[in-house]
Amino acid sequence: MSAAPDGSRPGPDAVPEVSEFRFAPAFAARLVGGLLVVLAVLLVVTTVVVAVASLPFLVLVLVALIGVVGVLVAGNLLTRRLPVVHLGPDGYRVRLVRGAGTSAAAWTEVREAVTTASDGLPVVVLRLADGGTTTIPVSLLDVDREEFVRVLQGHLQRGQGLTPLS
Repeated sequence: MSAAPDGSRPGPDAVPEVSEFRFAPAFAARLVGGLLVVLAVLLVVTTVVVAVASLPFLVLVLVALIGVVGVLVAGNLLTRRLPVVHLGPDGYRVRLVRGAGTSAAAWTEVREAVTTASDGLPVVVLRLADGGTTTIPVSLLDVDREEFVRVLQGHLQRGQGLTPLS
């Protein structure tokens, strides 16, 4: 966590009431690329079905249009609308991250927050009172790692009712 210009560390009041983080553009592009591959396979299958069943060409055009619109909507959701990590006044929620562990918990359930590496990627691990964990791969998020940790720490302190020593 970085110090303020006067040497003090920012406390929980320095972070907003709610913080949301979305996928990094590079990761979102990989997801949209995967959707385009699925669409291409769907179009090949549809082309074969249209040719074999002597269906009108319009069927293929409709499937292509619906598929392209679907990919565009999914891309918009992944990059601009759908938060992957939500940090609120009562707790946190993690979505769309495979292997994250516990997807949501109250701040009062968090016993420890540590930064580490998993498979060579920087992650934040939240260890819970019930023994569960939440692993957040910070490189998937559209935020600097230190900034994410600072904001997370502020939410955690506020959620647990802690105030910084001064």
